[in-house]
Amino acid sequence: MYKLNRIILLFFIFIAGCGILKTLDNISRLKYKIHSSGNFKLVGINIDNKKSINDFTPVEILKITSSLIKGNLPITFSINVEAKNPNDGQGGYPRTDLTIESFPWQLFINEKEIVAGNIGEPLIVPGKGETTLIPLTVEFDLAKNIKEKNIDDIANLVQLLGGLGGSTSNLKITTKPVIGTPLGKINYPDIITIIDKEFN
Repeated sequence: MYKLNRIILLFFIFIAGCGILKTLDNISRLKYKIHSSGNFKLVGINIDNKKSINDFTPVEILKITSSLIKGNLPITFSINVEAKNPNDGQGGYPRTDLTIESFPWQLFINEKEIVAGNIGEPLIVPGKGETTLIPLTVEFDLAKNIKEKNIDDIANLVQLLGGLGGSTSNLKITTKPVIGTPLGKINYPDIITIIDKEFN
């Protein structure tokens, strides 16, 4: 009887171990890339519809330069990270919906860290082989990140962020997500790097 109980216990341990390995494998198949940036506001001025300094009104230029002279130039915007969950039940993998419980991120511009943050609430990435956007709210003082205190340098940095007609090709995000699974929350073992050209 004791031997039978031991065999049954070992069997369930084996099944549980397989489940953990399968869950870890599913998590490792979750991929990310930078999709876009938008909702730009510079000292409260909406600049999404502007492509250059020439698109600013004299009043807006005055507001920006006045704020710059004071050494404070707040900018807020959103970065959308595209998450792809290929666990759609095909190719020998079970269909698995994954929940991103935490997404502590660091934003880099040309390899220089600018700001860090996290998502405000968990986000589900369905196992449909489709993509889901993870919105990251970014806010920092632009004045602390420009060498020359002039309007051209401001415009150049905003373009590096993807605003004023720029692109997100100069951006990099690092993160170590926490994923919710049927077995509980699981931390990524390593930091991952996200860029806009391709899925990591």
